[in-house]
Amino acid sequence: MELRWLEDFIALARTRHFSRAAETQNVTQPTFSRRIKLLEEEMGTTLINRQTLPLSLTPAGEEFLALCQDVTRRVATTRERLEQLTQADAGRIRLAAPQSLLANFLPEWLAGFASAPPVVPYLRATGWLVDDYFQALRRNECDLALCYWPAGACSLSFDTEGLDVVTLGEERLVPVSQPDADGRPRFSLEDAGRRPLPLIAYHPRGLIDQSIRAHLEGLGEIPTFSVLNESIQSGNIRELVGLGYGLGWLPKRTVQAALSAGSLVPAGGIRWEVPLEVRLYRHRGNPHSAVDALWQRLATAPVDGT
Repeated sequence: MELRWLEDFIALARTRHFSRAAETQNVTQPTFSRRIKLLEEEMGTTLINRQTLPLSLTPAGEEFLALCQDVTRRVATTRERLEQLTQADAGRIRLAAPQSLLANFLPEWLAGFASAPPVVPYLRATGWLVDDYFQALRRNECDLALCYWPAGACSLSFDTEGLDVVTLGEERLVPVSQPDADGRPRFSLEDAGRRPLPLIAYHPRGLIDQSIRAHLEGLGEIPTFSVLNESIQSGNIRELVGLGYGLGWLPKRTVQAALSAGSLVPAGGIRWEVPLEVRLYRHRGNPHSAVDALWQRLATAPVDGT
């Protein structure tokens, strides 16, 4: 059964004449009559009394008319609501980002605009690795991707063809630990000996884990670690570090307050800190006009520091 059959029946009930009803529905009378017949066959009963002039509805037809009016009214209301939602979505920019950037970078960045762009977080992305963001941009699953990126050379290879990128700011991964009774780190990179240091690590296929490893190799000294846990989200790492299970590298923005309060302390000097960039990506094939407008605004915007 098609919705237009219900609309046909309402038109026939209103005009009580096949030719006039067909005209209002912009179809020929034979086509209209055939659709009414198909509707009756679908319902398994006669809906139109064709022996009267003008035509009349059978008792079943009267009951069916009320249903048709209710269904078509509901469909029209739903269509109107969906159109409103579509128009609202058309003005929004879906931004995918890690949880730490959504919580500690995005609000400050948006506050820097005199007129903030209509950016809404795409929360399904908080568990993605960096290549997942790039694939989602190509699928038009999101409009923008906000990611951490190594400040130096990156040994990982990603397919970024068709993507534009702009650097929005800088970040530093700081190794932190729960303090001991004297305020010193319970787990110190500076005092690392032969005994492995308990590490709350990032996902081994993630960009942050690779950035930390590359930085340590560049120092020429890699402590021995005992990896206790691996996580995509820095929030999970912070919680376990704060409970005293081990040390971990965390974005400085996310732990600045804890460092100031002394609930966390650096697990090593500045040489252990890993510099990162905060990058914003888009796909050139994205037709969203609001994304184009934002990209033009960013073309002359200064890069934010830590």
